Order: sequence, then C-alpha cells, then structure tokens
Amino acid sequence: MFYKKTITKRLCLSLVEKTDAQKIHQLHSIPEVDKFNVLGIPDNIKITEMIVAKWIDFIRLQKEYVFTIETVDKKDFIGLIAIKIGNPKYKIGEVWYKLNPSFWGKGYATEALKEILRIDFEKLNLHRIEAGCAIDNIGSIRVLEKSGMNKEGHKRKVLPLKSGWSDNYEYAILEED
Repeated sequence: MFYKKTITKRLCLSLVEKTDAQKIHQLHSIPEVDKFNVLGIPDNIKITEMIVAKWIDFIRLQKEYVFTIETVDKKDFIGLIAIKIGNPKYKIGEVWYKLNPSFWGKGYATEALKEILRIDFEKLNLHRIEAGCAIDNIGSIRVLEKSGMNKEGHKRKVLPLKSGWSDNYEYAILEED
C-alpha cells in the first residue's frame, strides 16, 4: 500500500473501507451525482456494498485506489476520488471523482484532485494521468483544467448516460507538467 490517508488544507482523503458503504450509497443515490455517472443509481445498499468490496479488492491488488473525501474541520463526507492503475509498462493512471452537490463550487474537487495527482506522481512514479468527462459536465471540466490537466481529445458518443449517448472530453497531465 503506498498510502492510506492524506490531508490537505481543508480535506482528508482516506482509502475506502467496508464501513463507508452507507455514505457511498447515499452519494450514489443523489440524482445530480448520477447525471454524468455511468454506474447508475444502485437499487439497494447490497449493490453498493458489493461495489465497495470490489474497490477494496482492487486496492489490495494495487489496481485502483478509491478514497473518501471528508472535510478536516467538520468531518463532512463530501465524496469519492480514485486513481485506476493501467499497464505498469506505460506508467499511466486514470482519475475519477464524484462529489455531493452540496459541496460543488467550493474548490473541494480541485483540491482533492491536485493532491491525488501530486501523490500519484511521487509515490506511484506514474508518467501520465488521464481523465475523461462528458462534454456537458462543465463543473468537471473546470476541475480538470484548474488541476493542470490538458484537454487532448474529444470522443464521440462514448458515454451511455441516462439522457442518451454523450460525447467525452479526454484530459491528461504528464509528470513534467
């Protein structure tokens, strides 16, 4: 395990645990969070518990690191952020995140993503970290760009959202950026 917890000025990022399933289920059940999410709203807590168990297995196998995001001061659960590890030969990772809408527009996603990028380049020695987002997801586009990621591409109708097939912007940052 390369790190279990990291703290920024306002946030605490901790690897997910089984005990986080209820708050993750609540997050996944918010319609605004689901709008650009291909996972979909889970039918019940058991489905969320299976998802969390899968993430814990991926952490153990060092394939993906999923973190809860909480405020340092009030310990409010804000959301999730993760890095998926690609083929070790290419030293590439892919980040994703989702936050409770009550915390949107306050810089929390940018702060969490900057910390994940910093640590992943330092601890995992990645060469490149990628992210994608639906072209209508303006908030996520701002987060990626404020975090120093560069728009590199536009994939057509690749995301199966509830509203239909969506185009996707591809972003990336290199270790030297």
